[in-house]
Amino acid sequence: MTLPWKGGKISLIASAAEDRKAGFALCCATTLGTVAFSLLNPQIVRYTIDSVIGTAPLNAPAFVVRLIENIGGINLFRENLWICALFIIAVALFAELCNLVRNYTGLELGETVAWRLLNTLYAHIQKLPWNWHVSCQTGDIIQRCTTDVDNIRGFIQNNLSELMRTVCVFVIAVAMMFSMDVFMSLVALSLVPVILVFSVFYFRRVSQNFARADAAEGVMQAAAQENYTGVRVVRAFGREAYEVEKFKEKTKVHANIWIEIGKMLGFFWGAGDLLSGLQLAVVVGAGVFRSVQGELTPGTFLAFYAYCNWMIWPIRQLGRILSDLSKTFVAANRVREILAEEPETDPPNALYPQIKGEISFNRVTFAYGTGEPVLRDISFSLKPGETMAILGATGSGKSSLVHLLSRLYDLNKDCGNITIDGIDIQRIARSHLRKSIGLCLQEPFLFSKTIRENITASAGSIAMTELQSATSAAMVHDTIEGFAEGYNTIIGERGVTLSGGQKQRVAIARMLAGKAPVMIFDDSLSAVDTETDMRIRAALRHHVKDAATIIISHRISTLMQADKILVLKNGTVEDIGSHKELMEREGTYRRIFEMQTAGLEE
Repeated sequence: MTLPWKGGKISLIASAAEDRKAGFALCCATTLGTVAFSLLNPQIVRYTIDSVIGTAPLNAPAFVVRLIENIGGINLFRENLWICALFIIAVALFAELCNLVRNYTGLELGETVAWRLLNTLYAHIQKLPWNWHVSCQTGDIIQRCTTDVDNIRGFIQNNLSELMRTVCVFVIAVAMMFSMDVFMSLVALSLVPVILVFSVFYFRRVSQNFARADAAEGVMQAAAQENYTGVRVVRAFGREAYEVEKFKEKTKVHANIWIEIGKMLGFFWGAGDLLSGLQLAVVVGAGVFRSVQGELTPGTFLAFYAYCNWMIWPIRQLGRILSDLSKTFVAANRVREILAEEPETDPPNALYPQIKGEISFNRVTFAYGTGEPVLRDISFSLKPGETMAILGATGSGKSSLVHLLSRLYDLNKDCGNITIDGIDIQRIARSHLRKSIGLCLQEPFLFSKTIRENITASAGSIAMTELQSATSAAMVHDTIEGFAEGYNTIIGERGVTLSGGQKQRVAIARMLAGKAPVMIFDDSLSAVDTETDMRIRAALRHHVKDAATIIISHRISTLMQADKILVLKNGTVEDIGSHKELMEREGTYRRIFEMQTAGLEE
């Protein structure tokens, strides 16, 4: 489905329901039918009072007069007043039937639009670049995908057909009134311009406050989500009272905005009722005076009073509809802001090669945004089956290398290039490249599913023997078997029921199960003890012997058996070589080795 997201807010909603044109047309038709049948009854009452009960000539359209004459004339109705009552009941039933269909089609249309928008939003967010996710708050994104979409759905279900109904009622009622009495119609419309100007002014003011309320709700949800995610840290440092006060401040801001909106709504509704009451009073006064003077028949006066009520109703509804419309416009704009973000794309001639894992960085320089470069003139190569270790202080650019290799960020022009098997990675399809690179982070993310589902996330359905082979290499098989449900044990959100070391080992098993030709361990053994670290590394040498392996760590014991060790300092390559070669030269590697060795001996 192609959606013109860069159009207006109405375009956003209409595009999400582009295959529901028939349903929308039916909703419009039944809305018109509801109004037409509802406004027909006052005319029936008028003719019944003036021409059936009274003696006034039947001043009805020609086709109505002919129809009455063909079925027996006006005397038939005078002798059988129940026929008039039957007509009134029948017309009311047809109006309610149309209203029923209108409500049903509106409900279906609203659910369809919400379903499409939600799925489109979710799919679009999956394709947005990594730097967009880093710059956005999770709570705000969730709020846009839930509350804002619900606001759009609510308007379509409850107010879209009401807006059409309001316009139809006003137009038809005014037309009927002018057909009966021009002077009384002008009296009835005398306050309408005042009400319309007041409504437009109110619409602009309340729209701004709804935008503020949505933003405040996003901040509030982000704070709650952050607190729930970091509950361990909160409990560990006794920060419960502080977090409660911080959340109270955000909820107070949110509540104050809604109190301000409530005051505006109350003022508008009160003023609207006052103006509507004045309008009705003026009409009743003028109508009674003209009826006493004999210029207005009783039936016409009653019909006019009914139409005036019908005309006042949409004017009173206008406030609520404009209020909900402003919320919908704010919500649609917030949704459109996400959909307007450019997703990650591949060139039309993107490649899907069979990756073996020969990696080459050629004079790579990289900076985040317009800041200072975090990597400068980086060059190295790695062949399949080789292991390269990366050592460097915090902020030296270790993780940036990993981000560049998996294309979470792209290199700018004239900033070097990165190749795999001799192919520039910017020519390789992103999804294909990332499936070929196994990544295990220091703080792995585990889903609130079973251990089996978490491990097989990288490989899909695999045999139990392969699953156990991966967990055995990660030294976590015995731990899993010790759980009551084994591999079917459901772990908590983000793996909260597992220890830090267990989470890291499950994440390693997940990567090994994928059998990627390139495997990256980004300080992924930091939470395990030294003995377990040694056992895992020994098992990994056998399990990933054909893959190009990159290990990032601060432990020399983890790095020293690598084929080559890359030492980064301030974003540049300070040295590169094997453990033996680096120990023969003065530098950061030798200094850290001596410090860590001295610590172990002590």
